[in-house]
Amino acid sequence: MLTDKKVQELEQFAKEIRIHTIDQMAVRGFGHMGGAMSICDLLSVLYGKQMKVDPQRPQWEERDWLICSKGHAGPAVYSALSLKGFFPRGWLKTLNQPQTSLPSHCDHKKTPGIDVTTGSLGQGLSVAAGIALAKKIDQNQNQIYCIIGDGESQEGQNWEAIMFAAQNKLDNLILFVDNNKQQLDNTTANICNMESFKEKLESFHWEAEEVDGHDLEAIDAAIERAKNRNGKPHAVVLNTIKGKGCSFAENILKNHHINVSKEQAEDAIDALNR
Repeated sequence: MLTDKKVQELEQFAKEIRIHTIDQMAVRGFGHMGGAMSICDLLSVLYGKQMKVDPQRPQWEERDWLICSKGHAGPAVYSALSLKGFFPRGWLKTLNQPQTSLPSHCDHKKTPGIDVTTGSLGQGLSVAAGIALAKKIDQNQNQIYCIIGDGESQEGQNWEAIMFAAQNKLDNLILFVDNNKQQLDNTTANICNMESFKEKLESFHWEAEEVDGHDLEAIDAAIERAKNRNGKPHAVVLNTIKGKGCSFAENILKNHHINVSKEQAEDAIDALNR
């Protein structure tokens, strides 16, 4: 259970992640705002409390791993990594610019703290499952976390990975489904309705639960429960709002990849600071 002080700390961290993510995209003039904003609270809990990482040693063998399979949400991950000290804050101004270390999608070879290159949707969970199996074979204690999008879950490769993880009892793997109910150009319900992720995952022999993806205490408690159960992989379905916390992008349909003016960004950041 989180103390009041820790909740306030994580709330501030989540706000700063949002502010720096908006600011990154304003410098470039466009970006994947919707899906980046919806995972900021999760990133706050992971990097602010749950994950075992060392910013001075990004490749530390004992670290926990995060695979953000929805790699277009990379700017939010970059914000969290920078705030934790993995690289200088000034790098955030170079998002998706020539010669940058922060491309629009996560790239392990370019960015300290990025464990796996992602962005080709549907592949990240397979990689995460492979890493989790390797760590179990070596009897290492690393926790492997993976974030997929709800639209991304329509890729069949995810379900092969889900079967593989269950077959191999990968209880060191925790999957987060960012269930913001929208994808590139419409709602997930209109394109390919996934209905209950929890029921589907349980039918594939996973432990699964559903929580408010913007409730820091609920996210933290779900991770704690997952880490204390053995014998099955775990999934936390996060009910989120696409664009959460960005005044010009929150909960509008066309917010997957949008133009971002400096004026819009300033207004959105002012709103977060109120």
